[in-house]
Amino acid sequence: MAKATKVATVTELAEHFRTSSAAVLTEYRGLSVAQLKELRRTLGPTVTYAVVKNTLTKIAAKDAGVTGLDDLLAGPSAIAFVTGDAVDAAKIIRNFAKDNAALVIKGGLMDGKVLDAADIQKIADLESREVLLSKLAGAMKAKQSHAVALFAAPLAKTARALGALQAKLEADPSAQAAPQTPVAEAPVAEAPAADEAVEAVAEEVVTPETQATEAAVEETTEG
Repeated sequence: MAKATKVATVTELAEHFRTSSAAVLTEYRGLSVAQLKELRRTLGPTVTYAVVKNTLTKIAAKDAGVTGLDDLLAGPSAIAFVTGDAVDAAKIIRNFAKDNAALVIKGGLMDGKVLDAADIQKIADLESREVLLSKLAGAMKAKQSHAVALFAAPLAKTARALGALQAKLEADPSAQAAPQTPVAEAPVAEAPAADEAVEAVAEEVVTPETQATEAAVEETTEG
């Protein structure tokens, strides 16, 4: 590979690392060109699945300020750079690997944290962000500022918090408000379990930045 091509490849990979909300590292040895094409098609436009050179990827990761990936960059490597929903991408890759044993999940990266293969599996087991936020909306009632905090939170914190909410709702279905009940007709005091779930999730993701957003929402609501 010519030097100019290597420089361009490193630059492109570094940009992917900087702009992606998550990345999933895989080994693709044994996959056909048709299978790789099908995986890319299934992942959709918010995921870039790229076969990479390990040496150049290590340089690109370093340039992007990413550390801890060296152990994962061994053998034939391909990386799914995710700019959309990391849960959806992890599900697609996990399911594709079940049907195509040649695809092996090595680990990944989310919000700067290096993940192992088991972590990717846990993310894939979560319900999508949209589904969990929909469930949360049914239990939120007047908790508007906390809803803003959830939408504004970094993806990793949101995934952890929504995963905890999912577990709580599965363990205690009464914590989820009935969707057919109009919010205006449901007094907050009637569903303390829901409020507790909301408080627990919101506290998980509130940051100094989202606290400022909460204050703005509260001021607008009061006005």
